[in-house]
Amino acid sequence: MAAGGYGRGAAVLSVGIGVTGLITYAYFALASHALSESEYGRITLLWSAVFVTVSVLYRPVEQLLSRTIADRHERGLGGRRHLRVAATIQIALGALFAVVALALRGPLQDDLFDGSATLYWVLVVTVLAYAVSYFARGFLAGSHRFGLYGGLVLMEASSRCLLALAVAVGIASGQSAVALGIAAAPIVSLAVVPWALGRRLPPAVAGDPEVEAAEARALDEAAAGEPGGEPQFTLAHGSGFAIAVLAIMLAEQTFLNAGPLLVNATGGAEGAALAGFTFNVLLIARAPLQLFQAVQTSILPHLTRLRAGGESDPFRRSVSVTLTAIAGFAALVALFMLALGPTVMDLVFGGERSYGRGGLVLIAVGMGLYLGAATLNQALLARAHARAAAACWLATAAGFVAFLALDLFEDPVLGVEAGYAGAAGVLVALLSVLYRRSHDR
Repeated sequence: MAAGGYGRGAAVLSVGIGVTGLITYAYFALASHALSESEYGRITLLWSAVFVTVSVLYRPVEQLLSRTIADRHERGLGGRRHLRVAATIQIALGALFAVVALALRGPLQDDLFDGSATLYWVLVVTVLAYAVSYFARGFLAGSHRFGLYGGLVLMEASSRCLLALAVAVGIASGQSAVALGIAAAPIVSLAVVPWALGRRLPPAVAGDPEVEAAEARALDEAAAGEPGGEPQFTLAHGSGFAIAVLAIMLAEQTFLNAGPLLVNATGGAEGAALAGFTFNVLLIARAPLQLFQAVQTSILPHLTRLRAGGESDPFRRSVSVTLTAIAGFAALVALFMLALGPTVMDLVFGGERSYGRGGLVLIAVGMGLYLGAATLNQALLARAHARAAAACWLATAAGFVAFLALDLFEDPVLGVEAGYAGAAGVLVALLSVLYRRSHDR
């Protein structure tokens, strides 16, 4: 039943998130054709800044909620304390961002966005709005409500794309209109978040003898080291997990965005245009990652339930099957890029620069390795090894940035492609060792 639930959840999410990925591709394709190279480059920088920030700040709470809710459901625990703890962490992170963004308005607006106040305020509003969206995602994933999860991200992508379409057909014009689509996405989703969260909140536990007895049994299991036992969920416990996942998200976004950002910083007058070109290349990795959210979102609560129930064999099988599927998918993408990659990229994004066939294949291989690392990471989170996994991510991300800084390639885009594939290989190797050790223990 658990395996079937994982499969159904991944299938439902794959449909919604797969369509979302195509719509996201359409957003960038429309923007690329409607704007100049420098304007499009600033849009990609805005996108990178937004999703670096929201992924680093808010996905830890999404993962925390997903894992905690699944664990509590498996052990028959109710209550809302874990929701209050997660909400407290999320609000604190949003407030921290607001303070830092306002303090750094000058450098962000003038240096990153070439003096555009519109792009700066789109960044601020979008990041704050995504705090609620990511809280809802964690709640829906942990509660196994994957249809609503897929609908939420689909609504965000559709509303974003409408603004780029309006510019492409002439209803609106300019960089600002395209940028407003990025802010519109989470704001539109806010209309359904209260309804999604309010329909099935767990009951309060104060004064409930049965729930209190279940909590006590769970704590006794944790103290005795029995399978599935978890410590009492407190702010300190939740913050410790969230901080470790925050470090993982920071490393993850470094892999995906350090390339375009460094290319922009070192590219001189053509920095923004070259950053946009690099961003397009990395979309080969980003788009499957978008689709992989279906697996990533459903596998963490699935593995958490298996661990809470002490089912080690189904746990290992779920991880192995997922890794095998990723390997097959990556091989197909690499072959496609080898045969038609440059032609398809030129057709979709246009521009004067040519896409190298070998570099596109490198990105496809790196994408497969990276997805494998992300799967192992979810298994380690389910087994409560967040800190050790975070250490692997941070070390590999630091090595990736150092490699790019050495500037060993005459073509900076090829340097990003080679660095991404190499770093993904190192990361999956480190996490594989950690996963095997956790299984042995």
